[in-house]
This record gives sequence, structure tokens and C-alpha cells, in this order.
Amino acid sequence: MALLYADENFPWQVVETLRRLGHDVLTAQEAGQANRAIVDEEVLEFATARARTLLTLNRWEFVRWHARRPAHAGIIACSQDPDVERQGSAIDAAIRAAPTLVGTLLRINRLA
Repeated sequence: MALLYADENFPWQVVETLRRLGHDVLTAQEAGQANRAIVDEEVLEFATARARTLLTLNRWEFVRWHARRPAHAGIIACSQDPDVERQGSAIDAAIRAAPTLVGTLLRINRLA
């Protein structure tokens, strides 16, 4: 499955759901990158250097970074969704449907 990197604000419960679905998810906390005021560009560089697609709720900033710097390991930009199982399943489905995550921006929006 996919190699993912969840930034420090990404919900832990969604990380757990993705892991149950077979994805390898490294969190900012596990990588020692949390609570360090790391700028978004460096977050993306950290994920890319480890060949991990970035998981983030910071949608608008990373949509802009994708446009500025499309050479990355992938970005999955999500809206906040209180239904963590649904969000994890939506991310999993988008990953499975994508031919590649490298250089790709996937947007996962909350379902009404």
C-alpha cells in the first residue's frame, strides 16, 4: 500500500484507520517533527525526502505548494471530517484509484 506522512495536525484516528487498511503511515509526532513550528515547505520536503505522500488538513497552503513545486511524493489535502472511518475509507479509495501518488494532489472533501 502507500507510504504516507501525516503532518502534526492530521487526526490520529484517521491515521489508525489508514493503518488498519494496510497503509504505512508515519506521523510528525513519531518522526520527532511535531511542535517545532516547521514551515510548510519543509514539511513537504521532509515527506518527499522519505518518498512519503503528505497527509494534511492544511488544504489551501499545500494546494499552493503543489502548484509551485509539483516535484514531490504526493499530497493528500483533506477537509476536516468528524467521521474518521469515512475519511480514512475515502483516502484509501482515492489512493487505490490513483495510478501514482508521485507529483499528484488528491483532495478529500468531507461528505455532507
